[in-house]
Amino acid sequence: MSVSTKAGKSGWASSTDLKSIADWLRTKNKVVVATHVKPDGDAVGSSIALVRALNLSRASGAVSLPPVARAWYFGPRPSWIKRIVGDTPSLSIESVSDIEHESADSVVIVDTGSWIQVEMIKPWLQSHGSEIAVVDHHAQGDPDIAPRRYVDTSSAAAAQPVAELCRLILRKATLAELPKEVAEPLYLGIATDTGWFKHSNVTPAVLRAAADLLSTGVDHASLFVNIEQRERLPRLKLLGRSLDSLELFDQNRVAVMTIRKKDYAETGAQPADSGGFADHAQTLESVFVTAVLTEADPAEFGMSSKPGEALTKISLRSKSIPGSVDVNAVAKEFGGGGHVRASGAKVNLPVEETKKRLLEIIRKHWGT
Repeated sequence: MSVSTKAGKSGWASSTDLKSIADWLRTKNKVVVATHVKPDGDAVGSSIALVRALNLSRASGAVSLPPVARAWYFGPRPSWIKRIVGDTPSLSIESVSDIEHESADSVVIVDTGSWIQVEMIKPWLQSHGSEIAVVDHHAQGDPDIAPRRYVDTSSAAAAQPVAELCRLILRKATLAELPKEVAEPLYLGIATDTGWFKHSNVTPAVLRAAADLLSTGVDHASLFVNIEQRERLPRLKLLGRSLDSLELFDQNRVAVMTIRKKDYAETGAQPADSGGFADHAQTLESVFVTAVLTEADPAEFGMSSKPGEALTKISLRSKSIPGSVDVNAVAKEFGGGGHVRASGAKVNLPVEETKKRLLEIIRKHWGT
């Protein structure tokens, strides 16, 4: 597996390998597996698979021991999360008071290495600083978040390196030998982060990993139905509002959609319901870059704020075509990041100011 070992200007790079993380985790008795605020398919899939692998490894010995690992989630959560998590040990965090008495002898953060993505639990994490590992695939992160870091920017999803970590923990020869209950959430992570295998991040390695996971008995069709074809009417109404707001700029190459707080209130939708909206504008032939700007409350993401302070969430997508924009570079200018073709950020500005600034930055990065 290709690994980012060269540190960029921020120092974000691997500091260890997956075998070392697996060996380290085998010595632990209480593991928290955390991920980013507003978890998506990759975040949920990677974290649940790792929790299950750790607990299965503990139960497979001569003497069965109680579960060692539990997943933590906070911020808006997808409507399908309970169907994936099932009875796997987990904790839904609504406020910092929910974890003030929690302890762990190790922590693994998957699918992010950015402090801003874990702000709600940042003080708790900092109190466990020397016992944290990160497994991620994003191009940006904060090196001080963990002393043990495995960063594979060539992976389409965090679920790819996490799958390898699960294989090592369970001492399997290949991913095809993983138990189905571990393979299924890993497949979910890969499938959703590749847009069900239609995005530009699909590679031979992605398809080989997916094939191995499918061979364990994962039902692709059932998973797709459970995740993608159980929409709530409020989400579809919110999508309609978002499409109605669509504006085109720069010779119709940039599409911007805006979701305001009143749209949620009037449609009955939840903050988690806006995921994937950018993909709809990407279907326009002339569009190279799509942005979804969402009015939000800082508390939704565990962020502190002053009374009346505005927050706009930016979700960016770009097509994999010549001359398109590196939206990761755009997001970095707002303190965010992600991938060349999919990134995001949160800024303390009203929507209209954010839009103006965003268009200026996209124009600066056009064709670079």
